Amino acid sequence: MITSCIYLDNAATSWPKPACVNEAMATFHNDCAGGPNRGGHRMAVAATRAVQDARAKLARLFGVSDSSRLIHCFNCTDALNIAIKGALCEGDHVVCTALDHNSISRPLEAMARRGFVTLTRVAVGESGMIDPDDIRAAITSKTKLLATVHGSNVTGVITPAAQLGKIARDHDLLFVLDAAQTAGIVDINVEALAVDLLAFPGHKALLGPMGTGGLYVGPRAQMQPFREGGTGFDSDFPTQPEDYPTWLEAGTPNAVGLAGLLAAMDELTPAATLQHERMLIGRIIEALSDDDRVSLYHAPSIEASVGCLSFTIAGYDPGDVAAILDESFGIAVRAGLHCAPYIHRALGTHPNGTVRVSPGPTTTEAEVDALIAAIREIAGERV
Repeated sequence: MITSCIYLDNAATSWPKPACVNEAMATFHNDCAGGPNRGGHRMAVAATRAVQDARAKLARLFGVSDSSRLIHCFNCTDALNIAIKGALCEGDHVVCTALDHNSISRPLEAMARRGFVTLTRVAVGESGMIDPDDIRAAITSKTKLLATVHGSNVTGVITPAAQLGKIARDHDLLFVLDAAQTAGIVDINVEALAVDLLAFPGHKALLGPMGTGGLYVGPRAQMQPFREGGTGFDSDFPTQPEDYPTWLEAGTPNAVGLAGLLAAMDELTPAATLQHERMLIGRIIEALSDDDRVSLYHAPSIEASVGCLSFTIAGYDPGDVAAILDESFGIAVRAGLHCAPYIHRALGTHPNGTVRVSPGPTTTEAEVDALIAAIREIAGERV
């Protein structure tokens, strides 16, 4: 059994989950674990209702007017693969950025290497910010899609999504936004941001269980299905039925996870949580920014950040720092490249990466102060 710890790895997955999440999932398993859209008996109907209720609630959260265009996925990576591989055609040009997670970078790089698409990866400045003018300059007559993260999982910087959405619309591009670090904590309205494809996980700031997530598909996006198979209805139809959400939602969904996610969303307090996490990140910056033994990597301003930053300690490998924090201080953080190698190249932290700190809604000031003291103690050992 794992003993209690100071958990500062919410950018990977949020913990602890609200008690209602486990309760809702247990109730689903015990009372209504039938196949959604697969049968007319009471358990199947109850399962279908949970899936549809989660869809409707997620649609409201993101300002989606037609909930059928909110596709249930198994995580944000799943959603981004559906978006990227479903929207692009051979010969298309794509613009992405150095901030991007491998869930954007890898499928695009693979498509580019086999000659299916061409790809421009826009660099970021020393602060890790995207310059919209650089995005404009990368667009060509063959550009079909602009893809980037909404919030960096390394520095916490929030990208100027509204500006990027306007650029995409001005050039008749599809805009893919990876909301892995912002969904559930930063206000997102797909219409206001001009987002065509919004990918998000359920297990991070939405406070739900792993194995949940979603993809909003706007009406401008002409998609091909990423997977095809059972739907529970129209079974005699020879190919995937083209109505949404079925067009992109083959197979039995993670209904028990969606029951947990549905319950979790009742616990969300996005504005208050964002303010709390920014306060904690600001506390770390204030305490350590003048310590020449510690290098901090964060957004230029706390107002342009989610609750995440990275650091290194002179003379230490980030992996060793994370191990010491875990084993000697009971503090859980993440070390390495964080599945975002291009931003580490820009920051000068490649190939070893950084130690990432990401508090959550239940993290206390005392826990952050314990981290600060531990970092100072570790750094002091090499003085």
